[in-house]
Amino acid sequence: MSELPQDSSGSDPFDEIVEAETERDPDLAVIEAGSRTLRTRGAAPQSDVPARPDDPETDKALREVETELASRWGETKLEPSVARIAALMDLLGEPQRAYPSIHITGTNGKTSTARMVETLLGAFDLRTGRYTSPHVQSITERISLDGAAIPAERFVETYRDIQPYVEMVDGQQEFRLSFFEVLTGMAYAAFADAPVDVAVVEVGMGGSWDATNVLDGDVAVVTPIDLDHTDRLGGTTGEIAREKAGIIKPGATVILAQQPVDAAQVMLKKAVEADATVAREGLEFGVVSRRVAVGGQLLTLRGLGGEYEEVYLPLHGAYQAHNAAVALAAVEAFFGVGSQRPEPLGIDTVRKAFASVSSPGRLEIVRRSPTVVLDAAHNPAGARATAEAVREVFDFSRLIGVVGASGDKNVRGLLEAFEPIFTEVVVTQNSSHRAMDADELAAIAVEVFGDDRVQVEPRLDDALEAAITLAEEEAEYAGGGVLVTGSVITVGEARLLLGGS
Repeated sequence: MSELPQDSSGSDPFDEIVEAETERDPDLAVIEAGSRTLRTRGAAPQSDVPARPDDPETDKALREVETELASRWGETKLEPSVARIAALMDLLGEPQRAYPSIHITGTNGKTSTARMVETLLGAFDLRTGRYTSPHVQSITERISLDGAAIPAERFVETYRDIQPYVEMVDGQQEFRLSFFEVLTGMAYAAFADAPVDVAVVEVGMGGSWDATNVLDGDVAVVTPIDLDHTDRLGGTTGEIAREKAGIIKPGATVILAQQPVDAAQVMLKKAVEADATVAREGLEFGVVSRRVAVGGQLLTLRGLGGEYEEVYLPLHGAYQAHNAAVALAAVEAFFGVGSQRPEPLGIDTVRKAFASVSSPGRLEIVRRSPTVVLDAAHNPAGARATAEAVREVFDFSRLIGVVGASGDKNVRGLLEAFEPIFTEVVVTQNSSHRAMDADELAAIAVEVFGDDRVQVEPRLDDALEAAITLAEEEAEYAGGGVLVTGSVITVGEARLLLGGS
């Protein structure tokens, strides 16, 4: 591979960009080094992930908003209360009550499920708003209208529209509104202004005290619950479920993915208390069959209204099939299938919708020869699902892992999940202040993989170069590949670096 470019002064543009970006909130700043540093023979990132605005004035305005948001508490600093966001909604005239909503919680699969729900609703001619987090490349991804990220100009306008009310709440409350709370307010205001027919909203963390939980979701979706954020949500899946069950509102329909027994018990008890209707994966709905197909998989799904056969999903892995079953049941419940109306949704529309689903950064191929795959797994459960999918879909003779993780995660469990499929691992770190130091990560990796299978490259661009070189190293390994994983931020940065010219 060619050397990374240096500018005429001899300085390294990657270093300059990272130095500048690490001053910003990690969830706002995904480095833009890709356009000027590592260039590979990869496919361009999918068009549904926005780049920086082309117009300099718009880009400047967006950066100003990002800077202002970055001055607030980040998403990892929490004060468990909905008082601030409720106060903001009151001043804004309760925009979140201007449309029905589907509210999604869980540990893994929330964003993919939300994107599927959004696509299905859009296929049935409903105007949608989607709010998800974190973003892969651009903060504007978090707020989607009709399946596309909100334009940068509109993102800035929405922020400026609600800014006076945000400042009023800041002055009234013990703590200022956080980064996530302001974004949530922006999303709800943008959806009301559009206006949307239905909002698809993913929680940030937990449920009961999450900023999104000023909604009264008509449908509450719970994707699989596992151990994550245990310092904030609880040390068992049952304890975590108690927090996440907070999104279940009186009279709602609960779409419950397959869960650990203790989590399921908590959810069912909460549903009874709220007089909510429950549909459980494996009983009322589920995956009847699945088989690997070119570029994805072919499914037969059982919904609340019957079976849906020959559904092509252009995403890999059994977990994505289960996400599809959950998403389908959520949309059926929204339309009253299985309760007010006995007939299923139109099969042709369902097939067309699922065939157009995308989920950037989830087993996403961004380069060939060698194949480079990005996956945002960041906890042991997600890593196990990814490892299983890699075994099923790819026939790698040699797979090199590039892992950059956050320091507040169960990094050992994540590495142990990947150990059986990685020939070698290159440990690195992203530009976030939450990133685990590469040497600290390497020490854990050596304990899991052994010293001879671990390489340390603190800079992500160097790590990618090293992994690609290892994958190409010997002719007998013509089936070599690279999997970049460990954090959404790592994946987002790698996606830019591997974006192609």
